[in-house]
Amino acid sequence: MFEINDIQKIGVGLAGFGIAFLFLGVLLLFDKGLLAIGNILFIAGLACVIGLERTFRFFFQKHKAKASIAFFGGIIIVLLGWPLIGMLVETYGFVLLFSGFFPVAINFLRRVPILGTILNMPGLSGLLDRLAGDSNRTTV
Repeated sequence: MFEINDIQKIGVGLAGFGIAFLFLGVLLLFDKGLLAIGNILFIAGLACVIGLERTFRFFFQKHKAKASIAFFGGIIIVLLGWPLIGMLVETYGFVLLFSGFFPVAINFLRRVPILGTILNMPGLSGLLDRLAGDSNRTTV
């Protein structure tokens, strides 16, 4: 397999805290301080996990320009004091940026023992199939 060094472990922690702060910021009626801290921690964690060069290459590809502008524009809007509008713009950019990762994540989560049973329920399964882009999925 591959080894995880200490900086990558710190990056996972930073990204995790970033997601937690983002969740708390949304839960506490779009608190702009928590959202700003969450955004900064998530990006710092991502940079530590995959490295600075790969992070820059990921965000600044030509075909992802619209998504990156929306994501970073949303962060700037949150920092300027309009958290609801900023989170909507940022969410749009996030979905565009990471849409290629959704099918992999959904298929991985379907193989987790208890969570897979829930995700394969009839109503939720169809929704996740559309989200993952798997239109001809058959269950055995």
